[in-house]
Amino acid sequence: QAQVVESGGGLVQAGGSLRLSCKAARMILSTFNMKTITWYRQAPGKQRELVAAISTGGNTNYTDSVKGRFTISRDNGKRTVYLQMNSLNDADTGVYYCNFASGTTSTWGQGIQVTVAS
Repeated sequence: QAQVVESGGGLVQAGGSLRLSCKAARMILSTFNMKTITWYRQAPGKQRELVAAISTGGNTNYTDSVKGRFTISRDNGKRTVYLQMNSLNDADTGVYYCNFASGTTSTWGQGIQVTVAS
């Protein structure tokens, strides 16, 4: 089974930046290339929400609250997806998860904490 591992989270001051990475180390390249990859986050006491997604063709979409601040990208050769997060604020605090999906298959990472200190 493919293993998906997030990294890059941590504590940052408001206004700062972080770059999250999500690597599918055991996923064969042809499978990775077929995946739509999505970053979700879950703030304390709230439901998990979609943050950003990138399709197999590189099309992206973002939730309104992060547009202009976050950028999702993928490096197929490295089997890795990134989430560059700039101008962070306390509303961005939460556990961030990446998800790899195609057809009926969905693989989740274990989640990584992002804490923005105001």
